[in-house]
Amino acid sequence: MSVERPRAAVAGADGALRCPWALSTEDYVAYHDEEWGRPVHGDDALFERLSLEAFQSGLSWITILRRRPGFRAAFAGFRIAEVAEFTDADRERLLADPGIIRNRAKIDATLANARVLADWSPDDLDTLIWSHAPASLPAPKSLDDVAAVTSESTALSKALKKKGLRFVGPTTAYALMQACGLVNDHLADCTARENGAS
Repeated sequence: MSVERPRAAVAGADGALRCPWALSTEDYVAYHDEEWGRPVHGDDALFERLSLEAFQSGLSWITILRRRPGFRAAFAGFRIAEVAEFTDADRERLLADPGIIRNRAKIDATLANARVLADWSPDDLDTLIWSHAPASLPAPKSLDDVAAVTSESTALSKALKKKGLRFVGPTTAYALMQACGLVNDHLADCTARENGAS
């Protein structure tokens, strides 16, 4: 018999209501309360989030979150200009690095994306991503009201691909939009929605 998982906001150990996915680990609680759904700006910061969302594809987010320090160390803090200069030796180093997800296609996409973005003007990535933020949406009451793909994420995915970026499908684009505050998918009763998420 399967256990039914909560779909609405749930009280945590501190009594505060949160999105139910946030309560499985302390790592998730901190990420949910302090980062997820809060606006992120700046090309390097958005490159990091875009890269991590791509690495997450097919995996749980907690796997990426727990390895984020390793990713930051391996990818020069996701500074686009530096990652764009990575060599074949750097690629081999990344493929052997146990502190990250050693997926060849995702590593290659991250390096290729940095090379593309290095030719953009400052704030171009920020402007492109944020131009796809939807108009204000009603607060979801339960996880059933939260989309995995939207017309805006599909348009963002197409725009990024047209510019030469890889591993940026509509689902990854929507996860980026959620994580970076373009949309606020904290549930209506979630304390993070009340405390500053966009």
